[in-house]
Amino acid sequence: MKKIGLIGGITPESTVLYYRILNQLNSKNLGTPHSAEVIINSFDFGKISKLQKDNRWDLLDKLMAETGKNLEKAGATCILICANTMHLCIDAVKKVVNIPVIHIAEATSKKIIEKKLKKVVLLGTKYTMEKDFFINILTSFGIETMIPNTEERAIIHSVIYEELSVGNINPNSKEKYLKIINRLIQEGAEGVILGCTEIPLLIQQKDVLVPVFDTTKIHATAAFEFATKHQKQQQQQQQQ
Repeated sequence: MKKIGLIGGITPESTVLYYRILNQLNSKNLGTPHSAEVIINSFDFGKISKLQKDNRWDLLDKLMAETGKNLEKAGATCILICANTMHLCIDAVKKVVNIPVIHIAEATSKKIIEKKLKKVVLLGTKYTMEKDFFINILTSFGIETMIPNTEERAIIHSVIYEELSVGNINPNSKEKYLKIINRLIQEGAEGVILGCTEIPLLIQQKDVLVPVFDTTKIHATAAFEFATKHQKQQQQQQQQ
Protein backbone atom coordinates (compact mmCIF):
# COMPACT_ATOMS: atom_id res chain seq x y z
CA MET A 1 0.00 0.00 0.00
CA LYS A 2 1.26 3.48 -0.91
CA LYS A 3 1.34 6.07 1.85
CA ILE A 4 -1.68 8.36 2.15
CA GLY A 5 -1.27 11.90 3.47
CA LEU A 6 -4.05 13.40 5.57
CA ILE A 7 -4.51 17.09 6.28
CA GLY A 8 -6.35 16.60 9.55
CA GLY A 9 -7.51 18.26 12.71
CA ILE A 10 -10.27 20.04 10.76
CA THR A 11 -11.86 18.64 12.91
CA PRO A 12 -10.14 15.97 15.02
CA GLU A 13 -13.39 13.98 15.09
CA SER A 14 -13.47 13.62 11.31
CA THR A 15 -9.75 12.82 11.19
CA VAL A 16 -10.38 9.90 13.54
CA LEU A 17 -13.04 8.64 11.13
CA TYR A 18 -10.66 8.85 8.16
CA TYR A 19 -7.94 6.99 10.06
CA ARG A 20 -10.35 4.29 11.21
CA ILE A 21 -11.85 3.78 7.74
CA LEU A 22 -8.46 3.51 6.04
CA ASN A 23 -7.23 0.98 8.59
CA GLN A 24 -10.42 -1.07 8.30
CA LEU A 25 -10.16 -1.11 4.51
CA ASN A 26 -6.56 -2.34 4.55
CA SER A 27 -7.28 -4.94 7.21
CA LYS A 28 -10.22 -6.19 5.14
CA ASN A 29 -8.07 -6.24 2.01
CA LEU A 30 -4.98 -7.94 3.47
CA GLY A 31 -6.35 -9.49 6.64
CA THR A 32 -5.52 -9.00 10.30
CA PRO A 33 -3.18 -7.56 11.62
CA HIS A 34 -2.57 -5.30 8.57
CA SER A 35 -3.24 -1.57 8.87
CA ALA A 36 -2.95 1.47 6.61
CA GLU A 37 0.20 3.47 5.91
CA VAL A 38 -0.90 7.00 6.76
CA ILE A 39 0.86 10.30 7.42
CA ILE A 40 -1.22 12.87 9.32
CA ASN A 41 -0.53 16.57 9.62
CA SER A 42 -3.07 17.75 12.17
CA PHE A 43 -4.12 21.37 12.73
CA ASP A 44 -5.41 23.14 15.82
CA PHE A 45 -9.03 23.51 14.75
CA GLY A 46 -9.47 26.57 16.97
CA LYS A 47 -7.06 28.48 14.75
CA ILE A 48 -8.69 27.20 11.56
CA SER A 49 -12.18 28.04 12.78
CA LYS A 50 -11.17 31.60 13.68
CA LEU A 51 -9.63 32.19 10.25
CA GLN A 52 -12.81 30.87 8.64
CA LYS A 53 -14.97 33.23 10.71
CA ASP A 54 -12.63 36.13 9.88
CA ASN A 55 -12.88 35.23 6.17
CA ARG A 56 -9.10 34.89 5.93
CA TRP A 57 -9.08 32.28 3.20
CA ASP A 58 -5.81 33.74 1.93
CA LEU A 59 -4.09 32.64 5.13
CA LEU A 60 -5.90 29.31 5.09
CA ASP A 61 -4.62 28.76 1.53
CA LYS A 62 -1.06 29.31 2.75
CA LEU A 63 -1.47 26.94 5.70
CA MET A 64 -3.01 24.20 3.56
CA ALA A 65 -0.35 24.58 0.84
CA GLU A 66 2.50 24.36 3.35
CA THR A 67 0.93 21.27 4.89
CA GLY A 68 0.57 19.65 1.48
CA LYS A 69 4.27 20.21 0.80
CA ASN A 70 5.16 18.74 4.19
CA LEU A 71 3.14 15.59 3.52
CA GLU A 72 4.75 15.11 0.12
CA LYS A 73 8.23 15.52 1.63
CA ALA A 74 7.30 12.98 4.29
CA GLY A 75 6.56 10.37 1.61
CA ALA A 76 2.82 10.66 0.94
CA THR A 77 1.80 9.56 -2.56
CA CYS A 78 -1.62 11.25 -2.44
CA ILE A 79 -3.32 13.79 -0.19
CA LEU A 80 -6.74 14.07 1.40
CA ILE A 81 -8.06 17.25 2.97
CA CYS A 82 -10.12 15.75 5.79
CA ALA A 83 -12.95 18.30 5.63
CA ASN A 84 -15.44 19.30 2.96
CA THR A 85 -15.23 23.01 3.78
CA MET A 86 -11.45 23.18 3.53
CA HIS A 87 -11.65 22.01 -0.08
CA LEU A 88 -12.05 25.74 -0.69
CA CYS A 89 -8.23 25.62 -0.42
CA ILE A 90 -7.62 22.60 -2.65
CA ASP A 91 -6.29 24.61 -5.59
CA ALA A 92 -3.65 26.18 -3.35
CA VAL A 93 -2.50 22.69 -2.34
CA LYS A 94 -2.52 21.34 -5.89
CA LYS A 95 -0.28 24.19 -7.08
CA VAL A 96 2.59 23.27 -4.74
CA VAL A 97 2.65 19.45 -4.84
CA ASN A 98 3.40 16.86 -7.50
CA ILE A 99 1.10 14.16 -6.15
CA PRO A 100 -2.69 13.76 -6.50
CA VAL A 101 -4.95 15.71 -4.15
CA ILE A 102 -8.19 13.74 -4.25
CA HIS A 103 -11.27 15.97 -4.32
CA ILE A 104 -14.09 14.95 -2.02
CA ALA A 105 -16.80 16.38 -4.30
CA GLU A 106 -15.53 14.56 -7.38
CA ALA A 107 -15.39 11.24 -5.56
CA THR A 108 -18.91 11.82 -4.21
CA SER A 109 -20.30 12.85 -7.60
CA LYS A 110 -19.06 9.59 -9.13
CA LYS A 111 -20.95 7.60 -6.51
CA ILE A 112 -24.12 9.58 -7.13
CA ILE A 113 -23.84 8.91 -10.87
CA GLU A 114 -23.42 5.19 -10.14
CA LYS A 115 -26.83 5.34 -8.42
CA LYS A 116 -28.25 7.16 -11.49
CA LEU A 117 -29.56 10.03 -9.37
CA LYS A 118 -30.08 13.53 -10.73
CA LYS A 119 -31.23 15.60 -7.76
CA VAL A 120 -29.67 15.54 -4.29
CA VAL A 121 -29.62 17.49 -1.03
CA LEU A 122 -26.30 18.95 0.12
CA LEU A 123 -25.84 19.25 3.89
CA GLY A 124 -22.72 20.78 5.41
CA THR A 125 -21.27 23.88 6.98
CA LYS A 126 -22.64 27.21 5.80
CA TYR A 127 -19.48 27.54 3.68
CA THR A 128 -20.14 24.25 1.91
CA MET A 129 -23.85 24.92 1.39
CA GLU A 130 -23.58 28.59 0.39
CA LYS A 131 -20.34 28.75 -1.60
CA ASP A 132 -20.14 27.08 -5.00
CA PHE A 133 -17.00 24.91 -4.78
CA PHE A 134 -18.96 21.70 -4.12
CA ILE A 135 -22.10 22.58 -6.06
CA ASN A 136 -20.13 23.45 -9.21
CA ILE A 137 -18.58 20.00 -9.30
CA LEU A 138 -21.97 18.34 -8.82
CA THR A 139 -23.30 20.46 -11.69
CA SER A 140 -20.39 19.39 -13.91
CA PHE A 141 -21.58 15.80 -13.42
CA GLY A 142 -25.14 16.76 -14.38
CA ILE A 143 -26.41 16.62 -10.79
CA GLU A 144 -28.92 19.18 -9.50
CA THR A 145 -28.29 20.37 -5.93
CA MET A 146 -30.88 21.29 -3.32
CA ILE A 147 -29.83 23.13 -0.17
CA PRO A 148 -31.80 23.83 3.01
CA ASN A 149 -33.36 27.26 3.58
CA THR A 150 -31.64 30.02 5.57
CA GLU A 151 -33.01 28.98 8.96
CA GLU A 152 -32.21 25.31 8.34
CA ARG A 153 -28.68 26.13 7.21
CA ALA A 154 -28.08 27.99 10.46
CA ILE A 155 -29.23 24.94 12.46
CA ILE A 156 -27.05 22.53 10.46
CA HIS A 157 -23.98 24.77 10.75
CA SER A 158 -24.45 25.35 14.48
CA VAL A 159 -24.75 21.63 15.24
CA ILE A 160 -21.55 20.91 13.31
CA TYR A 161 -19.42 23.54 15.03
CA GLU A 162 -20.89 23.46 18.52
CA GLU A 163 -21.62 19.74 18.88
CA LEU A 164 -20.25 17.33 16.28
CA SER A 165 -16.81 18.97 16.07
CA VAL A 166 -16.26 18.10 19.74
CA GLY A 167 -17.88 14.66 19.56
CA ASN A 168 -21.19 15.66 21.16
CA ILE A 169 -24.00 13.55 19.67
CA ASN A 170 -27.35 15.11 20.57
CA PRO A 171 -30.58 13.17 19.81
CA ASN A 172 -32.51 16.45 19.53
CA SER A 173 -30.12 17.67 16.86
CA LYS A 174 -30.58 14.41 14.98
CA GLU A 175 -34.35 15.00 14.97
CA LYS A 176 -33.79 18.50 13.57
CA TYR A 177 -31.55 17.16 10.82
CA LEU A 178 -34.04 14.45 9.87
CA LYS A 179 -36.89 16.96 9.77
CA ILE A 180 -34.89 19.06 7.30
CA ILE A 181 -33.91 16.03 5.23
CA ASN A 182 -37.47 14.69 5.07
CA ARG A 183 -38.85 18.06 3.97
CA LEU A 184 -36.38 18.18 1.09
CA ILE A 185 -37.14 14.58 0.12
CA GLN A 186 -40.81 15.54 -0.12
CA GLU A 187 -39.74 18.34 -2.48
CA GLY A 188 -38.02 15.90 -4.81
CA ALA A 189 -34.59 15.04 -3.44
CA GLU A 190 -33.46 11.59 -4.61
CA GLY A 191 -30.43 11.39 -2.34
CA VAL A 192 -28.67 13.15 0.54
CA ILE A 193 -25.02 14.20 0.64
CA LEU A 194 -23.54 14.30 4.13
CA GLY A 195 -21.26 17.12 2.99
CA CYS A 196 -19.49 17.61 6.28
CA THR A 197 -17.14 14.92 7.47
CA GLU A 198 -18.67 14.99 10.98
CA ILE A 199 -22.33 14.54 9.95
CA PRO A 200 -21.98 10.72 9.68
CA LEU A 201 -21.54 10.79 13.46
CA LEU A 202 -25.19 11.86 13.61
CA ILE A 203 -26.92 10.60 10.45
CA GLN A 204 -26.59 7.17 8.82
CA GLN A 205 -28.27 5.39 5.91
CA LYS A 206 -30.67 3.57 8.23
CA ASP A 207 -32.14 6.93 9.25
CA VAL A 208 -33.11 8.05 5.73
CA LEU A 209 -35.41 6.59 3.07
CA VAL A 210 -33.30 7.70 0.06
CA PRO A 211 -29.61 6.93 -0.64
CA VAL A 212 -27.20 8.70 1.71
CA PHE A 213 -23.71 9.65 0.54
CA ASP A 214 -21.21 9.65 3.39
CA THR A 215 -18.48 11.91 2.01
CA THR A 216 -16.00 10.83 4.67
CA LYS A 217 -16.23 7.17 3.74
CA ILE A 218 -16.36 7.89 0.00
CA HIS A 219 -13.30 10.14 0.18
CA ALA A 220 -11.24 7.74 2.31
CA THR A 221 -12.19 4.82 0.06
CA ALA A 222 -11.11 6.73 -3.05
CA ALA A 223 -7.68 7.27 -1.48
CA PHE A 224 -7.44 3.63 -0.49
CA GLU A 225 -8.25 2.52 -4.03
CA PHE A 226 -5.55 4.84 -5.36
CA ALA A 227 -3.02 3.63 -2.81
CA THR A 228 -3.64 -0.05 -3.53
CA LYS A 229 -4.21 0.10 -7.29
CA HIS A 230 -0.71 -1.12 -8.19
CA GLN A 231 -0.95 -3.87 -5.58
CA LYS A 232 -4.27 -5.12 -6.98
CA GLN A 233 -2.89 -5.09 -10.52
CA GLN A 234 0.02 -7.29 -9.39
CA GLN A 235 -2.37 -9.71 -7.69
CA GLN A 236 -4.47 -9.95 -10.86
CA GLN A 237 -1.37 -10.64 -12.99
CA GLN A 238 -0.26 -13.39 -10.60
CA GLN A 239 -3.69 -15.04 -10.81
CA GLN A 240 -3.65 -15.09 -14.62
